[in-house]
Amino acid sequence: MSLEFTCIATYIPQPGVGAIQLNRPQVLNALSLQTMIELVQAFEAYDADPSIRCIVLHGNEKAFAAGADITEMSDATLTTMLERDQFARWERIRTVKTPIIAAVSGFALGGGCELAMHADMIVASDTAQFGQPEINIGVMPGAGGTQRLTRAVGKALAMEIVLTGRMISATQAQAAGLVNRVVPVDYYLQEAFALAGDVASKAPVAARLAKEAVLKAHSTTLEGGLEFERKNFYMLFATDDQKEGMAAFVEKRKPEWKGK
Repeated sequence: MSLEFTCIATYIPQPGVGAIQLNRPQVLNALSLQTMIELVQAFEAYDADPSIRCIVLHGNEKAFAAGADITEMSDATLTTMLERDQFARWERIRTVKTPIIAAVSGFALGGGCELAMHADMIVASDTAQFGQPEINIGVMPGAGGTQRLTRAVGKALAMEIVLTGRMISATQAQAAGLVNRVVPVDYYLQEAFALAGDVASKAPVAARLAKEAVLKAHSTTLEGGLEFERKNFYMLFATDDQKEGMAAFVEKRKPEWKGK
């Protein structure tokens, strides 16, 4: 990746996996407008790279991201917020086709929690804390916090988190269905990369269409979702990887995916 960044860092920890690190530790990785611009660029660059089959997003041990950069919004008006249209960038992250794993340690609050929920899976350290504290500064979540959180943990807990601003622990988040797994802080990134490696080892076109189908379940009826799933299933029979995968199964060997 040839792009240059100031608020994030990108690297390849292992074949098939692209990593993005939020890199503003002095402000607990607060999500400034420049950070969001760079995040979109990095996600879309990885998404366009056929060698990248899974993306891991992380911060540092102290903070995944402690929220939006409030200094950029404190003097904003309705007009300036509408003109800024900051959530358009979040929509671009939402449309990334490559599977995304968020590796979360420390604070994932406000926009940080919403960014983690834009991932397809979350691996958390045992020090992670999730929350939507926007109510404490006179606003509410605006990047999906009321919607994705409710779908993940249910109305009652989501309402409590949003209306009180309180945080929940990693183990509470896992019990509620927000987090896939919780591991000691020394191993959370290693665990996320292992999971990413597992995803990256699968047929990439199938993984992308499967991700698309799972996400569709949140935005349509069961009947509509089943129809969408069926079409994606049939589409995969036009790929070389379907032929290779089934031939490898019959021949009892490891498949060699082409991503076609």
